[in-house]
Amino acid sequence: MRPLRYSINVTLDGCVDHREGIATVEGHRHAAETIARADALLFGRVTYQMMADAWRPPASDAMPEWTRPFARTIDAAKKYVVSSTLDRVDWNAELLRGDLEAAVRRLKEEPGEGLYVGGVTLPTALAEMGLIDEYEFIVQPRVAGHGPRLFDGLPEPLDLTFVGRKDFATGAVAMRYVPTR
Repeated sequence: MRPLRYSINVTLDGCVDHREGIATVEGHRHAAETIARADALLFGRVTYQMMADAWRPPASDAMPEWTRPFARTIDAAKKYVVSSTLDRVDWNAELLRGDLEAAVRRLKEEPGEGLYVGGVTLPTALAEMGLIDEYEFIVQPRVAGHGPRLFDGLPEPLDLTFVGRKDFATGAVAMRYVPTR
């Protein structure tokens, strides 16, 4: 069974607005390495459209040179998009419709190294279903003072066990956890 991993940038006050993350060479390198270890990416509609608008050529060609390895990695990755409103997707993507839990369980049962989920709303739903096997929170040295907040609306506490960390020169810290079972 391949694990489902979640990684997100979060400010010290819990904000997960992608515009509040601090873009660095080291952070983009880490993100590219994370995505490269996944067999496929799992996105909700909003994250898929946001990532496609920014990282798919030719838009990614306008990004700084140091972001290009990340752009190439995400461009090449297989993607699954959870959406009830999109009629079609492209960018090496496939729509997932119907029962979300059953669809994600089927993906996890396939052979491979693992799946990676990004975004805010979809990971909250997957966490509530107990489907995420590893969480990585890249805590940015910033206080945003606004939301959206990490796992806002989760109905029950999510108990996690610490499994590792990586410190960045910028002061950001990537902390990894697994669900406490």
